[in-house]
Amino acid sequence: MLPTLNTARLIVEHMAPGHAEALADFFRHNEQHLAPWDPPRPAGITAPEFWAAECGRAVEDHGRGTVLRWVLRLRAAPERVIGRINYTQIARGPFQSCMLGYAIDHAHEGRGLMREALEATIEHVFAVLKLHRIQANYVPGNVRSGRLLERLGFVREGLAKDYLFIDGAWRDHVLAARLNPAFDASIFNSRPFRPA
Repeated sequence: MLPTLNTARLIVEHMAPGHAEALADFFRHNEQHLAPWDPPRPAGITAPEFWAAECGRAVEDHGRGTVLRWVLRLRAAPERVIGRINYTQIARGPFQSCMLGYAIDHAHEGRGLMREALEATIEHVFAVLKLHRIQANYVPGNVRSGRLLERLGFVREGLAKDYLFIDGAWRDHVLAARLNPAFDASIFNSRPFRPA
């Protein structure tokens, strides 16, 4: 079963094949808005066929426990995808960590919707997946993202020089992370150790 989270204003669903058309539409409407913050995009990212394949891969990754990909829809207008949240590089063993990425439609910025969705998905990652650490990195010029992460309890840990190729150049990134205050370290005693 793919998880669905309901918040006051949002339906936050794990990505599935039924989202392909809405995801293509999301990227068509936000191409310029997301360009300054995203790595180079693969060909066909605005085509439903591209997203049909990606959605199938997202379901497989969920089954393997390696990636969680969420789509955000307004409860009042559920036909459109207005944002995405990805938890990637899920590592077990002594790491128990993942990487966070997110994006919201330009028409829905500044309304607290991404914070609402992230609060719900972070709770899922900590309470259900029982991970210890979520890392989120952002371009220093993305002040809005930095403030959001700070409000969510992420702590700045450093600066990675030339971290990702974005918008035509290598960009520095601020490294930030949030730790699970309720992490149960007894899992290391109850399960056989497996390298990540």
